[in-house]
Amino acid sequence: MSHLPRSALAASLIVLLTFAGASEAWAAAKQTLRRGNGPEVESLDPHKAESVSASTILRDLYEGLVEEAPDGVLIPGAAESWTISEDQKTYVFTLRENARWSNGDPVTADDFVAGLRRSADPKTGSHYSQMLAPIANAEAVIEGKLPPPQLSVEALDARSLRITLKGPTPYFLGMLVHSSTYPVHRASLAAFGEQFSQPGKLVGNGAYTLVERVVQSHIRLERNPYYWDNANTAIDEIRYINTEDINSEFKRFRAGELDWTSQIPANQGDWIRANMKDSFHAHTYLGVYYYGFNLARPPFKDNPKLRRALTLAIDRDVITKKGLGAGEQPAESWVPPGVLGHRTAPAQWAGWTREQRLAEARRLYAEAGYSKERPAEVEIRYNTHDDHKKVATAIAAMWKQWLGVDTRLVNEEWKVYLQNRRLKARTQVFRAGWIGDYNDANSFLEILQSTHGLNDTGYASVAFDGLLARASIEADPAGREQLLRDAEQQLLDDLPVIPIYFYVTKRLVAPHVVGWKGNIMDHHPSRYLRLRDRAPTDVSRR
Repeated sequence: MSHLPRSALAASLIVLLTFAGASEAWAAAKQTLRRGNGPEVESLDPHKAESVSASTILRDLYEGLVEEAPDGVLIPGAAESWTISEDQKTYVFTLRENARWSNGDPVTADDFVAGLRRSADPKTGSHYSQMLAPIANAEAVIEGKLPPPQLSVEALDARSLRITLKGPTPYFLGMLVHSSTYPVHRASLAAFGEQFSQPGKLVGNGAYTLVERVVQSHIRLERNPYYWDNANTAIDEIRYINTEDINSEFKRFRAGELDWTSQIPANQGDWIRANMKDSFHAHTYLGVYYYGFNLARPPFKDNPKLRRALTLAIDRDVITKKGLGAGEQPAESWVPPGVLGHRTAPAQWAGWTREQRLAEARRLYAEAGYSKERPAEVEIRYNTHDDHKKVATAIAAMWKQWLGVDTRLVNEEWKVYLQNRRLKARTQVFRAGWIGDYNDANSFLEILQSTHGLNDTGYASVAFDGLLARASIEADPAGREQLLRDAEQQLLDDLPVIPIYFYVTKRLVAPHVVGWKGNIMDHHPSRYLRLRDRAPTDVSRR
């Protein structure tokens, strides 16, 4: 049996000792952290939420079996330890004896069993259920072929949980940080049904509890006094401020009304870097910005030549260096660089000159039946955001200049955009971004499996699905890596999506926020943070 790595235990101990030593210094007045959090969240149901903004809040309300230290290293969460069988298919987790729900109830192994079963149950309607595919019987449960109790998760006793996988899964522990694997307070779910995630009803096991939610304004959390590590939690209250207007968020930060922004306005990047060095943070981020094609209807259904022509006509260098300019990398593969154990499979055209790409784009566009006299008519749909508008405008201009495409831009509020994106009858090309849920290539590839709940393109490739299925049970690391690389190559040959650039995180964090640390996942649970006495944030008077 293999046990929890010493490095993870050491990291956890360092974090706890650091917080314990600092607790007196910050224990004075009530501490309220005001975090800009982007668009209004679609749900705080951990098994239904899907946006980055929702996931950020859920990491404060819940805690998985495994947690992350401020630098992203995996450490014990609700489970104090675990063992892994020699064949790497059986995990046994031991829960903390003092793990409590926010109403004081003990957190039990049965709560995690109930959460995992609910996440996999097709009746729940989770778009993330496919993430649980490594668990034995999960795919049959997700497809409705087996009942949820057949999912291979079992409570051995009140504090012991066994999970059996269908094959070795290197990223499994990292996956357990995701909200789709969180436990559920069974009594609340039974009493309130689908309303259990509302203020006054939500019972979580994280460091904070939900107090207030004002739509299109804010979500307020307060410390959970029953959280097992509450003594080392300094922030008393968190106000998550929702907005789709990045410029407005920036102004509120400068006025001292926010301690943290979700992003920065692209057109202010140079000024911010020159004048707000103490607050500006940019870090490599495990994410890809892309456009998806609707393959369910014309003009992109059964039309790979048109898809490839549009892909080749985009000048990613112009978008990343002149349009955005914060260190974003042009995407010529699907899986970002820096993913553990993966060599990206660049697209065939990755090494071509701009002239070669345009020549091929024009040839394919003509063979697809289009010309400047008979232009393709394309609609780009994106959610309201200055950067998304800037990218869409630039791409529409490139398609018009180099191919003659007539493009119409449609921007929508986040929830409406998500809904219409899934209604294939209303979409042609849609803007999207994907942030890895764990540091493994599978996190990027699996969302384009034919049955995945987040595959909004309608892409269905027997070859692609087969490669991922083989990789899911491949025990040899080198063999698995090659299968995932082949799957990425198949994806780039078929082009259901246009990779445009790889993200970096860009945000402002006030200097009085102590404990913030950049990491590739961009996860920052509030319990790791402290506040010093505030100083004026507005630099207009400097």
